[in-house]
Amino acid sequence: MSQNPSLSYKDAGVNIDAQDEALSLAKDAIRSTFTPGVVSDVGLFGGLFDLAKAGCEGMVLVSSADGVGTKLDVAKKVGVYDTVGQDLVNHCVDDILVQGARPLFFMDYVGTGKLEPTVVSDLIRGCAIACKESGLALLGGETAEMPGLYAEGDFDLVGFVVGAVEQDKILDGSRVKPGQTLLGLTSSGLHTNGFSLARKILFERMGLDVHDRPESLGGPSVGEALLAPHRCYYPILWPLLEEKRIAAMAHITGGGLVDNLPRILGSCDARIDLASWERPALFRTLVEEGGLEVNEAHRVFNMGIGMVLLVDTEEVVKVRTHLESIGETVLEIGYTEAASHESGKGRVRWI
Repeated sequence: MSQNPSLSYKDAGVNIDAQDEALSLAKDAIRSTFTPGVVSDVGLFGGLFDLAKAGCEGMVLVSSADGVGTKLDVAKKVGVYDTVGQDLVNHCVDDILVQGARPLFFMDYVGTGKLEPTVVSDLIRGCAIACKESGLALLGGETAEMPGLYAEGDFDLVGFVVGAVEQDKILDGSRVKPGQTLLGLTSSGLHTNGFSLARKILFERMGLDVHDRPESLGGPSVGEALLAPHRCYYPILWPLLEEKRIAAMAHITGGGLVDNLPRILGSCDARIDLASWERPALFRTLVEEGGLEVNEAHRVFNMGIGMVLLVDTEEVVKVRTHLESIGETVLEIGYTEAASHESGKGRVRWI
């Protein structure tokens, strides 16, 4: 018989008690998101959801997965963890919204080197806050402690959303045609994209700290500007989608306007007037200090436009009226026209 001392999972760097504590701290926040479609409780092997009870029987399901990326490094530097949970949910919701879907439920995954219960519970609580704001359930998730794979203090946060859309309300680009107006809705900052370049410019080239308040940002600290939560456009756009007033939408995430608009353009080009909106201070700082070319800036960052709506001429006034009546800034940034490229595939062209 071996004379070696007895080992435990904790000796290998995995603390099951800490995982249980993190879940316990987050349970109330998770349960607060439960909608009529939820038919299971926290802690089961899988979350159960009844489409009929959610009013979605017979609809097409739409799903998406995403992560927060290196924005997590900023959250760690500042010591604020709940806003990145909101980022994750809102990003995923916006991704299925542009296909006409209403979000139903969300699932999160947290991977870490050493599980800190308060940090993990803050991450999950942030997810719950955003879920509740958009009326979807935080149905379940997973927390994994993996010493040796993640350095101590490092963590990753990813999520998965499922929504539903009626067959005749699916937005897939098939309604895009020449002569439609492009309406841009403002972003709240970088959202969840371009942080590797932004961190290089702000922290390495400019030598700033997250607590610094450079004049070029106009007031907020570097950390505050970078951690501004990703906007969720679902509450303001859902009434317009229900009335079929929008022909197509593009969520401006990684790839910016340059790469995201062509995903829905089909055989049309998007002509965008770069003078039609003022870039917020954070983007101006990044462009100037990074010496970024126009195409590079609009491919890495959203540059102040988080969502683009493609709207038929006869619907523009109604769409603008609805959005402006609830305090939304609506920017007319361009229009669609027949594709000019010999391949017939649409692309973004500057005016």
